[in-house]
Amino acid sequence: MTIYTDIAIIGGGLAGSITAAMLGKAGISAILVDPHLVYPPDFRIEKISGAAQIARFRRTGVADEALQQATLAPENWIARFGYVLDQAPVQQYGIPYDALVAAVRAQIPGTVERIAAKAVAITPSEDRQSVVLSDGQAISARLVVLANGLNVGLRHMLGITRKLTSPAHSISVGFDLTPVGRSAFPFPAMTYFQERSSARVPYITLFPIGDRMRANLFAYREVDDPWLRAIRHAPAETLDAALPGLRRITGDYAVNGEVKVRPADLIVNSGTRMPGVVLVGDAFCTTCPVTGTGSDKVFTDVERLCSVHIPRWLATDGLSEAKIAAFYADPVKTACDAWSLQQAYEFREVSIGTGPYWLAQRWARFAVSLGRGMRHRLTRTSEPLSAYASSSSSSSPSSSPSPSPSLSLSPSPSP
Repeated sequence: MTIYTDIAIIGGGLAGSITAAMLGKAGISAILVDPHLVYPPDFRIEKISGAAQIARFRRTGVADEALQQATLAPENWIARFGYVLDQAPVQQYGIPYDALVAAVRAQIPGTVERIAAKAVAITPSEDRQSVVLSDGQAISARLVVLANGLNVGLRHMLGITRKLTSPAHSISVGFDLTPVGRSAFPFPAMTYFQERSSARVPYITLFPIGDRMRANLFAYREVDDPWLRAIRHAPAETLDAALPGLRRITGDYAVNGEVKVRPADLIVNSGTRMPGVVLVGDAFCTTCPVTGTGSDKVFTDVERLCSVHIPRWLATDGLSEAKIAAFYADPVKTACDAWSLQQAYEFREVSIGTGPYWLAQRWARFAVSLGRGMRHRLTRTSEPLSAYASSSSSSSPSSSPSPSPSLSLSPSPSP
Protein backbone atom coordinates (compact mmCIF):
# COMPACT_ATOMS: atom_id res chain seq x y z
CA MET A 1 0.00 0.00 0.00
CA THR A 2 1.34 3.44 -0.97
CA ILE A 3 0.18 6.64 0.70
CA TYR A 4 0.54 9.92 -1.18
CA THR A 5 1.32 13.24 0.46
CA ASP A 6 3.22 16.46 -0.09
CA ILE A 7 5.49 16.22 2.96
CA ALA A 8 6.72 13.12 4.82
CA ILE A 9 8.18 14.02 8.21
CA ILE A 10 10.51 11.34 9.58
CA GLY A 11 10.92 11.65 13.34
CA GLY A 12 8.37 12.84 15.89
CA GLY A 13 10.54 14.54 18.49
CA LEU A 14 10.42 18.30 19.00
CA ALA A 15 11.61 19.27 15.50
CA GLY A 16 9.37 16.79 13.68
CA SER A 17 6.31 17.55 15.81
CA ILE A 18 6.62 21.32 15.35
CA THR A 19 7.04 20.74 11.60
CA ALA A 20 3.86 18.66 11.51
CA ALA A 21 1.91 21.26 13.52
CA MET A 22 3.07 24.18 11.37
CA LEU A 23 2.38 22.44 8.06
CA GLY A 24 -0.98 21.13 9.22
CA LYS A 25 -2.07 24.58 10.36
CA ALA A 26 -0.99 25.95 6.97
CA GLY A 27 -3.17 23.40 5.19
CA ILE A 28 -0.24 21.55 3.62
CA SER A 29 -0.64 17.80 3.19
CA ALA A 30 1.76 16.02 5.54
CA ILE A 31 2.39 12.70 7.30
CA LEU A 32 4.33 12.31 10.56
CA VAL A 33 6.23 9.03 10.92
CA ASP A 34 7.53 8.02 14.34
CA PRO A 35 7.53 4.65 16.14
CA HIS A 36 5.98 6.19 19.27
CA LEU A 37 2.37 7.35 19.32
CA VAL A 38 3.20 8.77 22.75
CA TYR A 39 6.75 10.10 22.93
CA PRO A 40 8.70 8.31 25.71
CA PRO A 41 10.66 10.01 28.50
CA ASP A 42 13.97 11.30 27.20
CA PHE A 43 16.69 13.38 28.88
CA ARG A 44 16.91 16.25 26.45
CA ILE A 45 15.50 19.78 26.53
CA GLU A 46 14.04 20.50 29.98
CA LYS A 47 13.91 24.27 29.95
CA ILE A 48 12.96 27.08 27.57
CA SER A 49 14.51 30.33 28.77
CA GLY A 50 15.24 33.89 27.77
CA ALA A 51 13.40 36.42 25.65
CA ALA A 52 15.25 35.57 22.42
CA GLN A 53 14.70 31.82 22.70
CA ILE A 54 11.04 32.22 23.61
CA ALA A 55 10.58 34.63 20.69
CA ARG A 56 12.04 32.02 18.32
CA PHE A 57 9.66 29.44 19.76
CA ARG A 58 6.68 31.76 19.38
CA ARG A 59 7.45 32.29 15.70
CA THR A 60 6.54 28.63 15.15
CA GLY A 61 2.99 29.32 16.30
CA VAL A 62 2.92 26.50 18.87
CA ALA A 63 4.70 28.08 21.83
CA ASP A 64 1.86 29.68 23.74
CA GLU A 65 -0.17 26.50 24.18
CA ALA A 66 2.92 24.39 24.82
CA LEU A 67 4.27 26.72 27.49
CA GLN A 68 0.95 26.56 29.33
CA GLN A 69 2.02 23.03 30.26
CA ALA A 70 5.35 24.27 31.65
CA THR A 71 6.30 25.78 35.02
CA LEU A 72 7.24 29.46 34.92
CA ALA A 73 10.04 30.84 37.09
CA PRO A 74 9.99 34.64 36.76
CA GLU A 75 13.28 35.16 38.58
CA ASN A 76 16.63 33.38 38.43
CA TRP A 77 19.29 33.82 41.10
CA ILE A 78 22.89 34.01 39.86
CA ALA A 79 25.37 32.72 42.41
CA ARG A 80 28.97 31.74 42.97
CA PHE A 81 31.37 31.13 45.87
CA GLY A 82 28.34 30.54 48.11
CA TYR A 83 26.95 34.05 47.52
CA VAL A 84 24.07 35.40 45.47
CA LEU A 85 25.39 37.86 42.89
CA ASP A 86 22.10 38.73 41.22
CA GLN A 87 18.38 38.05 41.39
CA ALA A 88 17.63 38.44 37.71
CA PRO A 89 14.13 38.79 36.27
CA VAL A 90 13.68 36.18 33.56
CA GLN A 91 11.08 34.19 31.68
CA GLN A 92 12.08 30.59 32.28
CA TYR A 93 9.86 27.58 31.63
CA GLY A 94 10.65 24.12 32.97
CA ILE A 95 9.09 21.11 31.27
CA PRO A 96 10.19 17.50 30.65
CA TYR A 97 11.07 16.82 27.02
CA ASP A 98 8.36 14.21 26.52
CA ALA A 99 5.76 16.59 27.97
CA LEU A 100 6.97 19.36 25.65
CA VAL A 101 6.67 17.06 22.63
CA ALA A 102 3.20 15.97 23.78
CA ALA A 103 2.11 19.61 24.14
CA VAL A 104 3.25 20.34 20.59
CA ARG A 105 1.69 17.16 19.20
CA ALA A 106 -1.63 18.14 20.73
CA GLN A 107 -1.63 21.07 18.29
CA ILE A 108 -1.15 18.96 15.16
CA PRO A 109 -4.39 19.18 13.15
CA GLY A 110 -6.28 15.98 12.36
CA THR A 111 -5.51 16.49 8.68
CA VAL A 112 -1.92 15.39 9.38
CA GLU A 113 -1.79 11.60 9.40
CA ARG A 114 0.42 9.98 12.04
CA ILE A 115 1.95 6.57 11.43
CA ALA A 116 3.55 4.58 14.25
CA ALA A 117 6.42 2.98 12.37
CA LYS A 118 10.03 3.49 11.40
CA ALA A 119 11.24 4.69 8.03
CA VAL A 120 13.67 2.02 6.83
CA ALA A 121 14.52 3.33 3.36
CA ILE A 122 14.29 6.53 1.35
CA THR A 123 14.76 6.81 -2.40
CA PRO A 124 15.10 10.48 -3.41
CA SER A 125 14.47 12.07 -6.80
CA GLU A 126 13.64 15.48 -8.24
CA ASP A 127 9.97 14.55 -8.55
CA ARG A 128 8.68 12.30 -5.75
CA GLN A 129 10.42 10.59 -2.85
CA SER A 130 9.74 6.98 -1.92
CA VAL A 131 9.75 6.08 1.78
CA VAL A 132 9.51 2.46 2.91
CA LEU A 133 8.19 1.86 6.43
CA SER A 134 8.86 -0.93 8.91
CA ASP A 135 5.19 -2.00 8.83
CA GLY A 136 5.32 -2.66 5.08
CA GLN A 137 3.61 0.55 4.01
CA ALA A 138 5.16 3.01 1.59
CA ILE A 139 4.86 6.77 1.29
CA SER A 140 5.21 8.78 -1.89
CA ALA A 141 5.98 12.42 -1.01
CA ARG A 142 7.16 15.51 -2.78
CA LEU A 143 9.52 16.27 0.12
CA VAL A 144 10.99 14.26 3.00
CA VAL A 145 11.88 16.21 6.15
CA LEU A 146 14.44 14.19 8.09
CA ALA A 147 13.98 15.14 11.75
CA ASN A 148 15.12 11.93 13.40
CA GLY A 149 17.83 13.43 15.57
CA LEU A 150 20.89 11.29 16.18
CA ASN A 151 19.63 8.16 14.36
CA VAL A 152 22.15 7.70 11.57
CA GLY A 153 20.84 4.70 9.61
CA LEU A 154 18.78 6.60 7.04
CA ARG A 155 21.48 9.23 6.61
CA HIS A 156 24.06 6.56 5.84
CA MET A 157 21.74 4.99 3.28
CA LEU A 158 21.40 8.38 1.61
CA GLY A 159 25.17 8.78 1.40
CA ILE A 160 25.33 11.47 4.09
CA THR A 161 28.57 11.29 6.07
CA ARG A 162 29.02 12.49 9.64
CA LYS A 163 32.15 14.11 11.01
CA LEU A 164 32.76 14.01 14.74
CA THR A 165 34.35 17.40 15.36
CA SER A 166 34.45 17.25 19.17
CA PRO A 167 33.71 13.87 20.83
CA ALA A 168 32.15 14.08 24.30
CA HIS A 169 32.31 17.85 24.05
CA SER A 170 30.27 18.07 27.25
CA ILE A 171 28.39 15.89 29.71
CA SER A 172 24.86 16.69 30.89
CA VAL A 173 23.57 15.34 34.21
CA GLY A 174 19.94 15.55 35.31
CA PHE A 175 18.32 14.82 38.67
CA ASP A 176 15.79 16.16 41.18
CA LEU A 177 16.97 18.11 44.22
CA THR A 178 14.94 18.15 47.43
CA PRO A 179 15.48 20.48 50.43
CA VAL A 180 16.13 18.69 53.72
CA GLY A 181 14.41 20.08 56.81
CA ARG A 182 12.48 22.73 54.86
CA SER A 183 9.47 22.73 52.59
CA ALA A 184 11.16 24.63 49.75
CA PHE A 185 14.37 26.23 48.57
CA PRO A 186 14.70 30.01 49.08
CA PHE A 187 14.98 30.76 45.35
CA PRO A 188 12.47 30.37 42.48
CA ALA A 189 15.33 29.20 40.21
CA MET A 190 19.10 29.49 40.35
CA THR A 191 22.20 29.20 38.20
CA TYR A 192 25.29 28.49 40.30
CA PHE A 193 28.62 28.89 38.51
CA GLN A 194 31.86 27.03 39.07
CA GLU A 195 34.20 27.91 41.91
CA ARG A 196 37.33 26.61 40.23
CA SER A 197 38.03 25.65 36.64
CA SER A 198 39.87 22.47 37.68
CA ALA A 199 36.53 20.96 38.75
CA ARG A 200 35.50 21.06 35.06
CA VAL A 201 31.90 21.78 36.08
CA PRO A 202 30.90 25.11 34.52
CA TYR A 203 27.58 25.45 36.32
CA ILE A 204 24.46 23.84 37.68
CA THR A 205 21.00 25.24 36.98
CA LEU A 206 18.07 24.61 39.34
CA PHE A 207 14.54 25.26 38.11
CA PRO A 208 11.02 24.12 38.99
CA ILE A 209 9.02 21.55 37.05
CA GLY A 210 5.67 21.27 38.77
CA ASP A 211 6.37 20.75 42.46
CA ARG A 212 9.89 19.40 41.80
CA MET A 213 13.17 21.31 41.76
CA ARG A 214 15.02 19.99 38.75
CA ALA A 215 18.81 20.17 38.47
CA ASN A 216 20.84 20.18 35.26
CA LEU A 217 24.55 19.91 35.96
CA PHE A 218 27.15 20.23 33.20
CA ALA A 219 30.70 18.97 33.00
CA TYR A 220 33.58 18.91 30.56
CA ARG A 221 34.99 15.41 31.02
CA GLU A 222 35.82 12.28 29.05
CA VAL A 223 33.22 9.52 28.88
CA ASP A 224 35.51 7.14 30.82
CA ASP A 225 36.24 9.65 33.59
CA PRO A 226 35.61 8.05 37.02
CA TRP A 227 33.77 11.25 37.94
CA LEU A 228 30.79 10.06 35.88
CA ARG A 229 30.47 6.90 37.95
CA ALA A 230 30.72 9.00 41.10
CA ILE A 231 27.97 11.41 40.06
CA ARG A 232 25.69 8.45 39.32
CA HIS A 233 26.30 6.55 42.54
CA ALA A 234 27.08 9.35 45.03
CA PRO A 235 25.54 12.46 43.43
CA ALA A 236 25.25 14.66 46.53
CA GLU A 237 28.82 14.02 47.65
CA THR A 238 30.18 14.54 44.14
CA LEU A 239 28.19 17.75 43.77
CA ASP A 240 29.52 19.01 47.12
CA ALA A 241 33.08 18.38 45.98
CA ALA A 242 32.60 20.18 42.66
CA LEU A 243 30.61 23.16 44.02
CA PRO A 244 31.37 23.36 47.76
CA GLY A 245 29.66 26.73 48.24
CA LEU A 246 26.32 25.59 46.84
CA ARG A 247 24.88 24.42 50.16
CA ARG A 248 25.43 27.89 51.65
CA ILE A 249 22.51 29.04 49.48
CA THR A 250 20.43 25.89 49.12
CA GLY A 251 20.81 24.59 52.65
CA ASP A 252 20.92 20.83 53.10
CA TYR A 253 19.61 18.93 50.11
CA ALA A 254 19.13 15.39 48.87
CA VAL A 255 19.29 14.03 45.34
CA ASN A 256 16.13 12.07 44.52
CA GLY A 257 15.25 9.70 41.72
CA GLU A 258 17.35 8.55 38.81
CA VAL A 259 20.51 10.41 37.90
CA LYS A 260 20.61 10.67 34.11
CA VAL A 261 23.91 11.24 32.32
CA ARG A 262 24.18 12.14 28.65
CA PRO A 263 27.41 12.86 26.74
CA ALA A 264 27.08 15.28 23.82
CA ASP A 265 29.26 15.06 20.72
CA LEU A 266 29.60 17.89 18.23
CA ILE A 267 28.80 16.45 14.80
CA VAL A 268 28.46 17.99 11.36
CA ASN A 269 27.15 16.18 8.31
CA SER A 270 28.27 16.45 4.70
CA GLY A 271 26.49 15.35 1.55
CA THR A 272 23.18 16.71 2.81
CA ARG A 273 22.29 18.53 -0.39
CA MET A 274 20.19 16.23 -2.51
CA PRO A 275 16.85 16.47 -4.30
CA GLY A 276 13.69 15.97 -2.27
CA VAL A 277 15.23 15.55 1.20
CA VAL A 278 15.98 18.18 3.85
CA LEU A 279 17.50 17.75 7.33
CA VAL A 280 16.54 19.80 10.40
CA GLY A 281 17.70 20.02 14.02
CA ASP A 282 20.22 17.47 15.28
CA ALA A 283 19.79 15.45 12.08
CA PHE A 284 21.64 18.29 10.31
CA CYS A 285 24.21 19.14 13.00
CA THR A 286 24.46 18.91 16.77
CA THR A 287 25.25 21.54 19.36
CA CYS A 288 26.28 21.67 23.00
CA PRO A 289 23.60 21.51 25.74
CA VAL A 290 25.76 23.63 28.06
CA THR A 291 24.95 26.77 26.06
CA GLY A 292 21.28 25.92 25.60
CA THR A 293 21.33 26.84 21.90
CA GLY A 294 19.97 23.50 20.66
CA SER A 295 16.41 24.75 21.16
CA ASP A 296 17.19 27.92 19.23
CA LYS A 297 18.48 25.84 16.30
CA VAL A 298 15.38 23.63 16.25
CA PHE A 299 12.98 26.56 16.38
CA THR A 300 14.92 28.46 13.71
CA ASP A 301 15.30 25.49 11.36
CA VAL A 302 11.65 24.52 11.49
CA GLU A 303 10.22 28.04 11.34
CA ARG A 304 12.31 28.99 8.30
CA LEU A 305 11.57 25.69 6.56
CA CYS A 306 7.81 25.77 7.11
CA SER A 307 7.16 29.50 6.85
CA VAL A 308 9.51 30.38 3.99
CA HIS A 309 10.94 27.50 1.97
CA ILE A 310 8.29 24.77 1.76
CA PRO A 311 5.57 27.15 0.49
CA ARG A 312 7.98 28.40 -2.19
CA TRP A 313 9.06 24.90 -3.17
CA LEU A 314 5.52 23.57 -3.49
CA ALA A 315 4.49 26.51 -5.68
CA THR A 316 6.45 25.05 -8.60
CA ASP A 317 7.09 21.55 -9.91
CA GLY A 318 9.97 19.42 -8.72
CA LEU A 319 12.28 19.54 -5.73
CA SER A 320 15.74 19.79 -7.19
CA GLU A 321 18.97 19.96 -5.23
CA ALA A 322 19.13 23.67 -6.09
CA LYS A 323 15.81 24.26 -4.38
CA ILE A 324 16.86 22.36 -1.26
CA ALA A 325 20.15 24.30 -1.16
CA ALA A 326 18.21 27.51 -0.54
CA PHE A 327 17.24 26.26 2.92
CA TYR A 328 20.80 25.40 3.90
CA ALA A 329 21.90 28.83 2.67
CA ASP A 330 19.10 30.69 4.45
CA PRO A 331 20.84 33.63 6.18
CA VAL A 332 18.74 33.34 9.36
CA LYS A 333 19.45 29.63 9.65
CA THR A 334 23.16 29.91 8.86
CA ALA A 335 23.58 32.75 11.36
CA CYS A 336 21.91 30.68 14.09
CA ASP A 337 24.03 27.62 13.26
CA ALA A 338 27.27 29.64 13.33
CA TRP A 339 26.33 31.37 16.58
CA SER A 340 25.44 28.07 18.23
CA LEU A 341 28.74 26.46 17.23
CA GLN A 342 30.74 29.48 18.38
CA GLN A 343 29.01 29.38 21.75
CA ALA A 344 29.79 25.68 22.15
CA TYR A 345 33.54 26.21 21.81
CA GLU A 346 33.73 29.58 23.53
CA PHE A 347 31.81 28.50 26.63
CA ARG A 348 34.02 25.44 27.04
CA GLU A 349 37.19 27.53 26.82
CA VAL A 350 35.95 30.29 29.08
CA SER A 351 35.07 27.61 31.65
CA ILE A 352 38.20 25.45 31.60
CA GLY A 353 40.75 27.28 29.45
CA THR A 354 44.09 27.84 31.17
CA GLY A 355 45.58 30.65 29.10
CA PRO A 356 45.72 34.30 30.26
CA TYR A 357 43.01 35.33 27.79
CA TRP A 358 40.45 32.91 29.23
CA LEU A 359 41.46 33.78 32.78
CA ALA A 360 40.82 37.44 31.94
CA GLN A 361 37.47 36.47 30.42
CA ARG A 362 36.44 34.75 33.63
CA TRP A 363 37.36 37.81 35.69
CA ALA A 364 35.48 40.08 33.30
CA ARG A 365 32.33 37.97 33.27
CA PHE A 366 32.35 37.66 37.02
CA ALA A 367 32.47 41.46 37.23
CA VAL A 368 29.57 41.76 34.78
CA SER A 369 27.40 39.44 36.91
CA LEU A 370 28.28 41.32 40.08
CA GLY A 371 27.61 44.69 38.49
CA ARG A 372 24.29 43.60 37.04
CA GLY A 373 23.24 42.29 40.44
CA MET A 374 24.10 45.60 42.08
CA ARG A 375 21.98 47.47 39.54
CA HIS A 376 19.04 45.12 40.10
CA ARG A 377 19.39 45.49 43.86
CA LEU A 378 19.41 49.28 43.64
CA THR A 379 16.38 49.24 41.37
CA ARG A 380 14.34 46.97 43.62
CA THR A 381 15.14 48.23 47.09
CA SER A 382 16.48 51.21 48.95
CA GLU A 383 19.21 49.09 50.52
CA PRO A 384 22.51 50.97 50.27
CA LEU A 385 24.89 49.72 47.62
CA SER A 386 27.64 49.46 50.23
CA ALA A 387 25.67 46.82 52.14
CA TYR A 388 25.32 44.65 49.08
CA ALA A 389 28.92 45.13 48.06
CA SER A 390 30.02 44.18 51.56
CA SER A 391 27.93 41.01 51.54
CA SER A 392 29.53 40.01 48.25
CA SER A 393 33.11 40.96 49.07
CA SER A 394 34.16 37.51 50.22
CA SER A 395 33.10 36.15 46.84
CA SER A 396 35.57 38.31 44.95
CA PRO A 397 37.75 36.67 42.29
CA SER A 398 40.69 36.70 44.71
CA SER A 399 39.07 33.83 46.62
CA SER A 400 39.42 31.60 43.58
CA PRO A 401 41.91 31.62 40.69
CA SER A 402 39.20 31.06 38.10
CA PRO A 403 35.99 33.06 38.17
CA SER A 404 33.42 31.57 35.85
CA PRO A 405 31.34 33.10 33.06
CA SER A 406 28.25 35.09 33.74
CA LEU A 407 24.93 34.66 32.00
CA SER A 408 26.22 36.82 29.15
CA LEU A 409 26.35 33.64 27.12
CA SER A 410 22.72 33.01 28.08
CA PRO A 411 23.13 29.37 29.09
CA SER A 412 19.76 27.69 29.01
CA PRO A 413 20.74 24.10 29.63
CA SER A 414 18.78 21.68 27.47
CA PRO A 415 20.02 18.27 27.37
